[in-house]
Amino acid sequence: MVTSPRDEARAATAGDAMAVVDTRGIVTGWSEGARLLTGYTAEEVTGRPAADLVDGDAGSAWRDLRRTGAAVVAVRHRDGRRTELALRICALAGADGQPQEHVITATPDEQARTLGELVFRQASVSMSVFDTQQRYLRMNDVACQVMGRPEAEFLHRYFPDTVEDAEHSRGFLHHLKKVVDTGQPVHYESWTRAPSGRRMHAWNIEMWPVRDDSGELIGTALAALDSSEQHWARQRLAMLNEAAAGIGTKLDVVHTARELAELVVPRLADFASVDLLDSVIQGEEPAVGAVDSAVELRRVAHHSLTTGVPEAVIHLGAVDVYPPQSPPARALATGDPVVSRTGEGDLDAWLARHDARHAALQDAGTAEFSLMAVPLVARGTTLGVAVLVRTLTPEAPDAFDRDDVSLAQELASRAAVCVDNARRYTRERTTALALQRSLLPQVVTGQAAVEAASRYLPALSQAGVGGDWFDVIPLSGTRVALVVGDVVGHGIHASVTMGRLRTAVWTLADVDLPPDELLTHLDDLVGHLAGDEHQAAGEIAATCLYAVYDPVSRRCTVAAAGHPPPVLRCPDGTVEVIEMSAGPMLGVGGLPFEATELELPEGAILALYTDGLVEARDFDVDAGTAELCAALAAPADSLEDVCDTVLRSLLPDTPVDDVALLVARTRALDADQVAVWDLPADPAQVGTARQRATEQLTRWGLDETAFVTELVVSELVTNAIRYGGAPIQLRLIRDRTLICEVSDASSTSPHLRRARIYDEGGRGLLLVAQLTERWGTRPSGTGKTIWAEQALPTG
Repeated sequence: MVTSPRDEARAATAGDAMAVVDTRGIVTGWSEGARLLTGYTAEEVTGRPAADLVDGDAGSAWRDLRRTGAAVVAVRHRDGRRTELALRICALAGADGQPQEHVITATPDEQARTLGELVFRQASVSMSVFDTQQRYLRMNDVACQVMGRPEAEFLHRYFPDTVEDAEHSRGFLHHLKKVVDTGQPVHYESWTRAPSGRRMHAWNIEMWPVRDDSGELIGTALAALDSSEQHWARQRLAMLNEAAAGIGTKLDVVHTARELAELVVPRLADFASVDLLDSVIQGEEPAVGAVDSAVELRRVAHHSLTTGVPEAVIHLGAVDVYPPQSPPARALATGDPVVSRTGEGDLDAWLARHDARHAALQDAGTAEFSLMAVPLVARGTTLGVAVLVRTLTPEAPDAFDRDDVSLAQELASRAAVCVDNARRYTRERTTALALQRSLLPQVVTGQAAVEAASRYLPALSQAGVGGDWFDVIPLSGTRVALVVGDVVGHGIHASVTMGRLRTAVWTLADVDLPPDELLTHLDDLVGHLAGDEHQAAGEIAATCLYAVYDPVSRRCTVAAAGHPPPVLRCPDGTVEVIEMSAGPMLGVGGLPFEATELELPEGAILALYTDGLVEARDFDVDAGTAELCAALAAPADSLEDVCDTVLRSLLPDTPVDDVALLVARTRALDADQVAVWDLPADPAQVGTARQRATEQLTRWGLDETAFVTELVVSELVTNAIRYGGAPIQLRLIRDRTLICEVSDASSTSPHLRRARIYDEGGRGLLLVAQLTERWGTRPSGTGKTIWAEQALPTG
C-alpha cells in the first residue's frame, strides 16, 4: 500500500494538537489534540479560515510562521479567554512539487510560563498573592526579604497572624478585603516600621483581583514599591518648610530656641537641647569665629519624647561648662557638626567625667544612643550649640546618618539666623527702651493744681519700643500743664524724636503759650524736622494732647493734634469723654488747632492716654474708649489703683503697641488763699498796692515775707502803670509758694538789662529776679501778666 506524504505526516503527528490548512488559509483538518487545546470541534473549524482563530494580526502571524517555521501566536479559546500557543509549520507538496497544504502543530507556550515565574520571583518590588480569605498563596524574593522570613513560614497563613504592627495590619487587611468585596483594584500609600530597623518605610501598594478561566475571583495579588527614600526626602523638605514658617515667629532668643527643639523631636531625635552664650541672651555682641576652648553655655531650651525631659541634667536657665573634648565644645571649635555614639572614646570619656549626665541618661533608659552636636552660627558669629540624641535599641538601631546631619545642619543654620535676629532686636530694643525711659519723667512730682499718677508700658511685640510720652509741667500761678503724645513709628528713631518733641513742649510751656498756639508752634517744629536734610520728607509724624488746668478758676483748656480726647470722671462717679475738636497730626501743617475750655469740679479725675491703650485688644477706638470709661468708673482708693485697674481691663499680656497713661485728680484753691485788687493807672496807687499786700500777708501770717513782697509789688505795679496801662490787676496767691502777679493791657514783655552807673531806672526787674525764686511773664486775653514766686517761711 502506497501512502501519500500527507498521510505519513498525519500519522507522524497523531495525538498532537494539529491543524491542516490549504494554500487559501482554509482549515481542512483538525485533530483531537487541537480540540482539547482550543475547545473547538472539527465540525466547528473545518472549512473556515484559520485566521478566525487568531487573536490579533493574523496576516503578520502567518508570515512570521512561514518565514521561521515556528512562532508564538495568541489564539482565542472557545470560552473567550486568550491563550498563547507555540506553533510549528510543515508544508505538504503536491505531484507537481508545489505546496498544496500546511500542517500546523501547536503546544502551550511553556517558555512563556517559565518566563512569567522568573519575572515574579526576581521582581525588584515586593509581590504577593492571597486567596479570598486573605491567606498567603505566593511570595516573591523581595517580599520575603521585607518580612524577614522565608516563604514557607507564610504559606496558607492568615495575614494578620504574620505581622506585629497592628495598625498597619488593620489597614492592609481592609484593602485586601475591599478587593475581594468589590472585584476592583486598589491603590494606596502606607508606611510602617521594617523589622530590621528604626526608620519608617513608605510603600506605594497596588492590589488587584485574580480570576480563573471562568472569570471567578480566586484571590488577590499585590505589588508594593518601597518609596522610603522619596518619602524621607519629602519629609526633610517638609521639615525645612516648617522651619521656615515655624522658627523665628517671635523676636525672642529663648522662644526661637524652643521652637527648634520642638521641631526636631520626635521626627529627627528623641531628645534635643539648645545652649547659648550668655552674651547672646543678653543681646550683646558675641565673639566672632569659633570657640576653641572650654566653653560656658546657658541652657535655654530642651525637649524630649518623655514627659518631664528626664534626660536633661542642666535645667532651663542654668549654666554648664563643656570641656574641649566634649562633642558640643568640639562642634563650636570646628564650626561643623560632631556625630558620636556610645562606645566611642571621646563621648564615653566626657560622660565619665560628668556623672550626673551619665546617670540621668541611664535612668531615662538611654543606655545606648547616638549624639549629634550642631553649632549655631550666623553671619560668621558663634551663638551656641544644639545637641540631638537618638536612643538606639535592637528594634531601632539606626544612628544618625549623613542625611540626618545635613538636615540638622540646615535647621540649625536657619534657627541661628533667627536667634541672631532676635539678639540684635533685643539689643536695639534694650537701647531704645533705656533711651525712652531716660527721656520720660522719672517721677511725677506733686503739684498744687493736681495729684497725678502715670504708667508707661513699652510694646512687647516685634515692632519694638515706640515714641509715647507724657508730662506734668508746672506753670505760673499754680497752674499745671498735662501732656500726652505719641510719635508714629518704633525703635530708637522714634525715641529720639519723642525726646526732641518733649523738650520742645517744655520750652513752649515755659513761654506760657495757650494750648492751641503751643500746638501750632510744635507743628511747625515737626515740619522743620521732617524737612531736615537728614530726614525723608514726611517721615516724622506725631500726635499730642496739651491741657492747662488753673486751680484758682478751676478752668481747664484742652487742645489736641490728632490725639484721642481725654476722659473725665466727676466726683459723683459719672464718666464722660470730653467733646473737643481734634486737629490734624503734627507735621501735616496748614490747618488750625482749636482749644476747648471747660470748668472742672474739685476732685475730678482727668485721664490722658495714647491710642495703644484703647486699641490694645483689637478694639476699635469707640469700643476701647467705652472700656476705658467703664474701668475709670470702678471705685479705687488711689490714683495708682486707678492706673492698675485701667491697665488690667484694657491691656493684653503682651501689648503690641506702647501705652502711656496719665491720670490727674484736680484740686482747687480756697478763696482765702487768693487776694485780688484792681488798680487804676495812677502812680499814686503804688503805695496803696504795697499797703494792701502787706495787710494781706499779715492776715496770712506771712509777715516775714513783707519786705520782699513790698519791693516786688512796688516794682511790678510801677512798671504796669508806666508802660502797660489799664486795666491793671494785682493778685497774691498763697499755696506752696507765695506768688505775686500784676496784669496790664500791654502785650510787650519786659526784659532784664544792665543799668549804667548814672541811670535812674532799669534795676527793678534785676532786684525782683535776685530776691525771688522765679519770675516770668505770660500772655493774657487783654495783655500780659508778670509774676514772681518766693518761698514761704519754714514752718
